[in-house]
Amino acid sequence: MSKNLLILLSDEHNKRMLGVSGHSHVKTPNLDKLASQGTLFENAYCNSPICVPSRAILATGRYNAEIGYWDNADPYDGKIPSWGHRAVEGNCDAISIGKLHFLDDQAPTGFSEQINPLNVVNGVGDLLGLIRQELPVRKGAANMAKDVGSGETTYSNYDKKIAEDAKKWILNRKKTDKPWVLFVSFVCPHFPLIAPEEFYNMYPENEVPWPLLYKEEERSQHPYYKAMRKCMNYDDYFDEEKVRKATSAYFGLCSFLDHNIGKVLSALDNSEFSNDTNILYTSDHGDALGMRGMWGKSTMFEESAGVPMILKGPEIPISKKIKTPVSLVDIFPTVIDSLKLSKNKKDDDIPGKSLLEIANEEDNYERIVLSEYHAAASPVGAFMLRKGKYKYVYFAEGYSSQLFNLEEDQYEENDLALDLNYKAILEEFYGHLIKVCDPEEVNKRAKKEQLETIEKHGGVEIIMGRGDFGYSPAPGQKPEFD
Repeated sequence: MSKNLLILLSDEHNKRMLGVSGHSHVKTPNLDKLASQGTLFENAYCNSPICVPSRAILATGRYNAEIGYWDNADPYDGKIPSWGHRAVEGNCDAISIGKLHFLDDQAPTGFSEQINPLNVVNGVGDLLGLIRQELPVRKGAANMAKDVGSGETTYSNYDKKIAEDAKKWILNRKKTDKPWVLFVSFVCPHFPLIAPEEFYNMYPENEVPWPLLYKEEERSQHPYYKAMRKCMNYDDYFDEEKVRKATSAYFGLCSFLDHNIGKVLSALDNSEFSNDTNILYTSDHGDALGMRGMWGKSTMFEESAGVPMILKGPEIPISKKIKTPVSLVDIFPTVIDSLKLSKNKKDDDIPGKSLLEIANEEDNYERIVLSEYHAAASPVGAFMLRKGKYKYVYFAEGYSSQLFNLEEDQYEENDLALDLNYKAILEEFYGHLIKVCDPEEVNKRAKKEQLETIEKHGGVEIIMGRGDFGYSPAPGQKPEFD
């Protein structure tokens, strides 16, 4: 019988880049072992493929269409209850170690203790990403290609500290203490694409696979993604040498992450809680790593909106793979279920379902999950539904929808929305979407609130002059604007 929960979160981990997922090169022995001892959710998604919104949704268990944390300048502030609030209300401890990407250290986000947190820059975050009427070219994009390779970064050092802090917390905890949920949140494999030498050298540059669909003629020509590539023009700065270095580094960062997770899991195995703790691993979103000529997250393709998800525990099936679509909103009810808390009536309308329940049921392949995007480099709001073998993407303001059969077309090369034979399926999916939210109304609301924030901070010219800091600095590091 479990009464505690360890949540392990990474940042920007492509779901395909796991040994257990069958990747040809990436070595993740600790996560593979976790999956062999538990359950792997093969169709898991984030609910917004960018850091700050994804983490707000993970905390609250509610879609962004409802709660409106639209972008990386709109961090979670605790105004909507989180699973941390519910845990503390239920006389449990909710502890965070590592990256939160919330408003600041003082916001009432529900944790009873925060250890070494990373939050948005100056309590403000990425204002440049708010500018969506005429998408700016991100000058900081050049930095992703500039420093690829091997070495230590503030992020790799931060992740080592997170692993050590988590080990100490687990080993110092006593059975006589309150039940707990421990949220251990690593930054890697988030860029900069620089991996510690030991892990970088695991993947020789001349042996790593070339990014899929990288040729110009293979890239998506949908106007939404053409606009996105022009704004976040990372690939303009990559040549073959840098692509290979970046790939080796990302693979190395995945193995470095796995190594740090192994330290935490080893501590749990050697603690008083080894037999009564559920363990959940997932990521806030994926990473394209050059696929389709794109880098980073922000798209509705599997490499970005998809996430790895593994659950292990005393009552979780062993070596099971589940096709039921799941997403990060399912974490809120999973916390409630793991800690054996009474359900708060105010949470009756949350869209998620406990992963403990899903793991112990037959596959429900027809379950619907939602992801949406209203942030940096998006000319309009994007809404993705996964149901069965199909993925449907609705773009606001008249952009054409997309439809993919993921069983027959795993890399989403063949857009079935262009085929009139699929008109009925497109209409069916739109019907499902409109039951969750009015996409045009949500798009208008997001843009209106973003314009208000732009004006609050001095207008477009002031924000453009402020520049792009690329990624949030680790604790103690100052942001550098370009």
